[in-house]
Parts: sequence; structure tokens; C-alpha cells
Amino acid sequence: MTMNFFRGVMGGQPAGPQPTGAETIHKLCDRVASSTLLEDRRDAVRALKSLSKKYRLEVGTQAMDHLVHILQTDRSDSEILGYALDTLYNIICNDEEEEQDESEDMAAAPPLSGKHKNVPVSDENAQKQEEDLGVLFTDKFLGDSENVTLLLTLLEEFDFHVRWPGVKLLTALLKNQCNQVQGVILVSPMGVSRLMDLLADSREVIRNDGLLLLQQLTKGNAAIQKIVAFENAFERLLDIITEEGSSDGGIVVEDCLLLLVNLLKNNSSNQNFFKEGSYIQRMKPWFEVGDDNSGWSAQKVTNLHLMLQLVRVMVSPVNSPGATSSCQKSMYQCGLLQQLCTILMATGVPADILTETINTVSEVIRGSQINQDYFASVNAPSNPPRPAIVVLLMSMVNERQPFVLRCAVLYCFQCFLYKNQKGQGEIVATLLPSTIDANSISAGQLLCGGLFSADSLSNWCAAVALAHALQDNLTQKEQLLRVQLATSLGKPPVSLLQQCTNILSQGDKIDRRGSKVQTRVGLLMLLCTWISNCPIAVTHFLHNQENVPFLTGQISENLGEDERLVQGLCALLLGICIYYNDNSLENYTKEKLKQLIEKRIGKENFVEKLGFVTKHELYSRAAQKPQPVFPSPEQMLFDHEFTKLVKELEGVITKAVHKTSEEEKKEEEVKKTLEQHDSIVIQYKDLIRDQDTQIQELREQVSTLSLNSEQMHNQIIQQQSQIQQHKDQYNILKLKLGKDSQGLSSSQGLSSSQGEGAHVNGLHSEELSQLREEVEELRRQHTLQHTQLSDKDSLINTLRCGAAAQTAEGGAGGSDNTDLLGEVESLRSRVQAQCAEISQLQTERQELIRRAEAVSSAPASSSESSADTVKVSELESRLAAQTTETERLKEECRGLREGHAGLEQQLASAQSTVAIEQTEKTKLQQEVQESKKEQDDLLMLLADQDQKILNLKQRLRDLGETIEDEDELDARDQFGEDDDDDDDEEEDEENND
Repeated sequence: MTMNFFRGVMGGQPAGPQPTGAETIHKLCDRVASSTLLEDRRDAVRALKSLSKKYRLEVGTQAMDHLVHILQTDRSDSEILGYALDTLYNIICNDEEEEQDESEDMAAAPPLSGKHKNVPVSDENAQKQEEDLGVLFTDKFLGDSENVTLLLTLLEEFDFHVRWPGVKLLTALLKNQCNQVQGVILVSPMGVSRLMDLLADSREVIRNDGLLLLQQLTKGNAAIQKIVAFENAFERLLDIITEEGSSDGGIVVEDCLLLLVNLLKNNSSNQNFFKEGSYIQRMKPWFEVGDDNSGWSAQKVTNLHLMLQLVRVMVSPVNSPGATSSCQKSMYQCGLLQQLCTILMATGVPADILTETINTVSEVIRGSQINQDYFASVNAPSNPPRPAIVVLLMSMVNERQPFVLRCAVLYCFQCFLYKNQKGQGEIVATLLPSTIDANSISAGQLLCGGLFSADSLSNWCAAVALAHALQDNLTQKEQLLRVQLATSLGKPPVSLLQQCTNILSQGDKIDRRGSKVQTRVGLLMLLCTWISNCPIAVTHFLHNQENVPFLTGQISENLGEDERLVQGLCALLLGICIYYNDNSLENYTKEKLKQLIEKRIGKENFVEKLGFVTKHELYSRAAQKPQPVFPSPEQMLFDHEFTKLVKELEGVITKAVHKTSEEEKKEEEVKKTLEQHDSIVIQYKDLIRDQDTQIQELREQVSTLSLNSEQMHNQIIQQQSQIQQHKDQYNILKLKLGKDSQGLSSSQGLSSSQGEGAHVNGLHSEELSQLREEVEELRRQHTLQHTQLSDKDSLINTLRCGAAAQTAEGGAGGSDNTDLLGEVESLRSRVQAQCAEISQLQTERQELIRRAEAVSSAPASSSESSADTVKVSELESRLAAQTTETERLKEECRGLREGHAGLEQQLASAQSTVAIEQTEKTKLQQEVQESKKEQDDLLMLLADQDQKILNLKQRLRDLGETIEDEDELDARDQFGEDDDDDDDEEEDEENND
């Protein structure tokens, strides 16, 4: 029965009136809501899907709630889920292409009557109506935020018929209500992670639609962009781009690049993550182009354009300077800049890619000295090779080149000179007379040619480019004043400054192609930049008597709307001449120029004309970003850096014009006072700095002294504790001695003989032990002295031998040695006498010990008889005698100690005498050595003299003189003596005979 119903709705031709589309949809919705069989509900939802494109409004209004209910309840059947998701997508999506697609089921459906049939509506109104429907149904679906959460849950299903329509539906929701859907996904647990899993799906259709979904999701939401980036999006996207063939890939590469741009644009966190992850290095292979660059496909051009845009996002001037500089450095180090310059100089590259490459190179080198230096060294592959800057400037001043390309070259030149004083000097140097090469084309020649050509756009571009060569560089402003131009034969050369003012004053007299205002605006911007903050240039400008009247005439005239900007720039130029005037020209001092303005123009009128510059509609557009982007050449009037200069000078010029001479004098006095104050402040700063240094040094000294004080305090505490310990020991010893003396007195008061004998024996044993110790000490001292005497004897013997030798050699010092020996002998005799005394004391000590032992061994049990009393009295008398003897021995020991001390003093004096003798001995030895040295010298002299005598004798022999040697004379004398001896022997023999 159910199938018959659907046949009647979908395919059959029953008799009677046919139901309308709304009625059919209503019946299908009832079937979805009331049917208990899954197959019936599935067929009804499939029929709704077929009708949802043509009857979008009816299906959306009647069936949406039922479809959402299907998504919630029939999770087990993927087919009905797919139909429900497709139906929701059809009623929410606004894409025309999707609206035109027809499914197989829809192709089988009969034409139904409804209000959408044969309604004559214009295309524009129809499109707007479709968009309104999409937004309406999107709001209805998002009325319950749980619907988005439900949709995210369904994306976890791997089934293709569920996942793919779910991705498309979520994408359509994001297109219609992006912020609301982003908010729900952001707070949903693992919401972004589920969407990132789509990129890992092996089915390319789902992966590619996942890319489109992420593009919509990441639009304008920095929080979601960060989450997507930290879900490893960069790695996955770059892998997909590489797999798809990089720039030669298809639409998938384009989608990946668009997603990367969304993630990185105006998101410093993601840019830093991209750089730190070394993903910039992976961009280099994208820009490898071959020699044959003809026949690029439209998709390759699109891909490469997006790749270049991605590079620009990383180094955009709107990024923070630190991040931009870091990315520029990475691009140079990995070779990306070099690869871009290769594309720049390659042949056959499409014009739009070449233009975007120039813009990209511009921002990669902007403000980076190392990148700017590299770009200056790049040469074009021409014969002879020319610098890339020269080749680019040739395109800029060539009016046959496309306008966007000329703008790109100007931007590249501006970026090359941005914060690059070295590059500015090189450009200005090509204009100076000493560096001009007639055989080659230089950047300066191209700029001058463009500045004075008949093309107004070339005039403007060359003027702005030359102004950037002077930006914030006083040295080059002064150097450019030296440039002289040859105007025509027979006329003297004129300066570049004068030629610019001449062209400016001629105005409409010169026939030009393009806007005449454009040329004058360009020249005025150049002159304002040139003479600002350069009093020398102001003097040169005012030196020409025609310049000031021309400016005042231009400002005072009532010109048309187009000329207002020129009037405002003339007022700015005249104001700069006032503000930066050093009053070196008597006719054009600050005061006289202000009087001239007041008489011929009027101060209020002058300020009003000056305000025309900032009020111009193109001024605010140029002030937004550095890149010169203009819809047409006629609107190319203002430069970004010049707008900064105008903003800086407008207020100060207005004040300078309204100031009176008295105010200026006061201001100068205030300036002088401030300068003096500044000098005083500097002096005080130096003084404070010196004082800070001194304070620091004193603090270090104080810390050192504090440390020393703590150490000394600790030492004092230790010493005090030691003293206290010594005091305690002394008190203890004192107490012990007091107890001993009390014990001695109490023992003496006892009447018992046994008690007295025991005390006597105890006292005697203590004294004996003390005496033994003293005797041992004396023995040790005696042994020590004996050893010292032996050493002195050996030393004396050595000295005797040395003295004898010295007496034999030099005969000096004998009397001193004799005195020393005498003193030593006397010391020896005294020591021997003390040794005898010590031996006597030892003998007496032995006798005393023997007596004490005898006393101690005597029996003490005789108290019963009177004999014991006699013995006790005898012992007392002996004890008294021994006490007296002990006192005497103590006195003798004390005397021996004193004698020993005297001997030590004498020994010390003897040692000092010996040291003196040693010193004298050393001196004598030195004298002996010196005498030996003198003898050796004499022997050497004698040998030299003998040699000279021999030489003289040899010379005499050579001259023929007869010279007898001493040996011959000696031999002759010896021979004569032998003859005399023989004669004497013969006479003796004869006498004997």
C-alpha cells in the first residue's frame, strides 16, 4: 500500500486532479513522522530530497524539524542519514551550481504544479531570494545549538553517505552564518579536532571538501586559527601540496594554499609557529621554474600567485617588525629569496606572476640590510650583465609597460631603499659627475630620464623614487645638490634642483601625455622631501629669485578643483622654506617670508590652502599601506612616505607661520636656555655617574671591611673564650693548691706519730718526684748543650782550617780569628765548670733519693715505746735537713738556669761572630777569584805579546834580517857550559896524573 502511494506521488498518472508540491511535501512529512517502518521513513526522506531543490521553501518550512529528528533517532541506518543530510544541504545551500545539479531520483519525478513554476523573476532578484532563503533556513537550523553538535558527531561516522553530506552541510552553514557556527564549534569538545581528521581521510572527495570546510571555519577567527594550526595543519597541508604536484597541481593545491593564507594572515602566533617549525624552508621548491616557461596553465598561474601571496603574508609590513625581520632572515638563509630573484630575471614568465613576484621580493627585502645587499648584487642574464635594479627601473620609466608592473617596480625600488642608507648612497652616487659612466646605463640616468620625459606617469614615478633615495638621509640631500644637468648646447649646465623648479614653473606649457597635475605633484613631493630638514638645500632653493614669487603666485590664485592639490603642496614647500630657514639669505629670512605671506596671501588663506593636502580623498588611501596600489594611473598622486612627512610638518608649519618675531626670539632664547640646561644636566649626569662609581667602590670597601670586622670579632670571641678557659684552669689549680696547703697544715697539727709519719712520707714523695723531673730536665738540657758544643767545635775547626788557608793565601784576618778562638776557649771552660756542678748535684740527688727510700722502708709500728719517739724526732731533724738541702738545691738549679741563659746569649754572640767570619771568608774567596781572573788576563796578554813578537820576528826574517830564537840562545848557553865542564874535568885528570 505504501509503495502504491509513492508510485502515485512520484511516477504514476492516476485519474483526477494532481496534488500540488506543498500537498505532496506535507504528505511526505506526515509519513516521515508517523511511519513505524524504517523503509517507509527512508523512502519518504528520499522523496523529500528529490523535491528539496525545486520546492526549497516548502521542504525547508515543513520538513526541517522532521529531518533533524531523523538525524537524532535513526543513527543506525546510514542510508536514511545520508538522505536527510542531503535534503538539509539542498534547502540551506545557496550555490548556483548545486542548485542546477539534479539527482537520479529527481530526474524520475513528474513536473508538479507550484508557485515556483513559470514565475518570471530577474536573475538578480532570484539570486537575492535564494540567499535570503539560505540565511532563513540556516537561522532556523541554528536555533538549537545542539544541532551543530549533532552534526559534528555524525562526522565521526566513516560511512561515505553520511560523512560527505555532513561536511557539505556544515560548510553551507558556515557560509551563511559563519560567526554563529564558529562559536558553537569553538566551545564543542574536540570539535576542531574532528574536522581536522577530514584531512586524513583516504577518500579524496571528503578530504577536498574538508579543505573547503576548514577555509570557511578559519575565516576571521584567530582562536580557531590557532587551534587548527596546533592540530598539525601546516604539516598536513604542505604534504598534500607536495603530493598534488606543488604549483603544477590542481584545484586541491589552490584550496590548501587558501587555507594556509587564512591561518597565517594577521595571526602573529601562527606566523611564529610556521617559522619556528621550519616550514618556510619547505616553500622553496614551489618556486623552481625551468628554462621553458611558455604555456603555463591557468591553474598553475593561480597556484603560484597564491604561493607568492603566502610569502608576502609572512613578511607583510603590517606585521610586527621583529617577526618580519626574523622571517626575512629565514627566507634569505634557506635560499627562498634567491629563488624568487631567479623568477624575477627569467624569461617567459606570465606578466601577472612577474608583477606579483616583484611585489613579493619587495617585501622580502624591505628594511632587511642583508637582503637588500643581496638584491643589489643580482644581475640580469643580459650581455653585458646589468644590475637587476637597472633592468627594473627601465621597465618603470617605459610607458609601454603595464601600469601594474610599473607600480610593482616602484614599490620594489622603495623597499630596496627603505632604511638602507648604503643603497641610497649608491643610487645618488650614479648621478654625481665623478661617477657617471657614459658607456653604461645607471639608475641615476634612468631616474633623470624619467623625471624629464614627456610621460606624466614616468615623471611621477621617477620623482617618488628619487625622493626615497633622499628619505631621512641628510648626507645624500646635500650630495644631490652637486648634480649638474646639461640642458642644451651653448648654455651653461643647471643644477638638478633648479631644473626641477624650472619644469614646475613651466606647468602647462610643456606638452605631456597623461595628467599634467600628476607631474607637478610628483615634482613638488620631491622638492618637499629634498629640502625638509636640510637648511643648505633650503638656501639653494631660495637663492633662485624666481622660486618664491612662483610659489606665492600659485598659492594666491583661485584655481579649479584639480589645481587645489598643487596649491596645497606649494604652500607646504613654502612653509618648509620658513621652518628650516637658517636666515643665511638676507632677502629671504624667516621674518621676511612670513611678511610676504601675510601681504600677498594672508595667513589664514595660507593655512587653508595647506590643509587641502590632507583633505584630498587620495591622501588617506595612500596613507594606509606602503604599496602603491591605484585603480588607474590618473589616481596615482600620493606616496605613502610623503603622507608621513605631511602629517609631521603640517602642524609645525602652521605654528611657524603664525609666530611673531618676538615669539621666535623668545623661542630661540628658550631653546638656548634648554640647551644650556641640557648641558648642565649632562654635566650633572656625568657627576652623578662618577659619584655612583665612587659610591659603588666605597660600598665594596665597606663590605670588605665589614667582612674583616666580622672575622676579627669572631677571633676576639674565640680569644675571650680561651682566656676564660685559662682563668677557669687557673682557678681550679689555685683551689687545688689551697687544698694541698690546708692538708699539709692539718697533717702537721696531728699529734699521732703515725699520722705525721704518713704525711711526711707523702710530702717527701711529692717533692722527690718534682726533683726527679727537674733532674731529668737538666739532663736533657745538658745533652742539648753538649750537642751544640760539638757542632760549634766542628765549626771552629772548619774556621781554623779556613783561617789558616786564608792566612797562607792573603795574610789577612788572622787577628780576628785569634780573638774568636779565645772567646770560644773561655766558653768551653765555663761549660765544663757547669758540667762539674751538674754532676755534683746529680750525686747529691742520688744520696737524697737513697735517704728517702731508707726513710720510707723504716717500720712505723713503734708507737708503743719511747724509742719510737726518738726515731720520730730524728726523722724530723732529718726532714728539716733535707728540706734545707732541697732549698739549697733549688737555689743552685735556679743559678744553673741563669748560667745556662748566659751561655745561650754567649753562644748567640759566637754564632753572630761566626757569621761575620763567614762573610769575611766569602769576601776573601771573591778576592782570590778576582786575583786568579787577573792572572789569567795577564797570561792572555803575555800570550798575545809572544804571538806579536813571533810575527815581528817572522817579518824581520822575511826582510832578510838574522834573528836568533831564545831556544837557540838557550841551547848555545847550555853548550858553552858543557864545554867548560869538559875542560875542568880534563884539568883535574892532568893534575891527578
